[in-house]
Amino acid sequence: MHSDLSANIRTRRTYRRQMLTWVQSHSTLLLTGLGVLGVVTFAVSLITLPIIVARLPVDYFVSPRKRSLPWRGEHPLRSTLLVVLRNLLGMFLVFGGLMMLVLPGQGVLTIVIGLLMIDAPKKRAFQAWLLAWKPVNRGVNWLRRKAHQPEFMLSA
Repeated sequence: MHSDLSANIRTRRTYRRQMLTWVQSHSTLLLTGLGVLGVVTFAVSLITLPIIVARLPVDYFVSPRKRSLPWRGEHPLRSTLLVVLRNLLGMFLVFGGLMMLVLPGQGVLTIVIGLLMIDAPKKRAFQAWLLAWKPVNRGVNWLRRKAHQPEFMLSA
């Protein structure tokens, strides 16, 4: 029993050493990839955020209706696959954003985009809470005014 435990510990140490060696030998590639991901995320958000904010209904955060997915009426397997892929992309963005908090890139923005993509309980309440925060509210309503749209309603 004791020899199995020490063999397991030696195996873990060897694995950690190998991983550290790999990360050190590929650090330039890793940092470049995360930097590019940060720049791409920032550029895509600059383009898509105003479009999304302008297209949302004024009562989006106060109406109790569930959103209708464009692919909901299609084949159940395709619908499920698209939801799973969207959630995986959201989790990937959250993970990448967490790494970008200490590495180059737009960490917080990437985390928020990822969280908004994931299907989660109370997600709409979180979005409404975030929108009620003064700096976010001012920015979002500024985008809506630029698109000639009325400001969001925050309570019924």
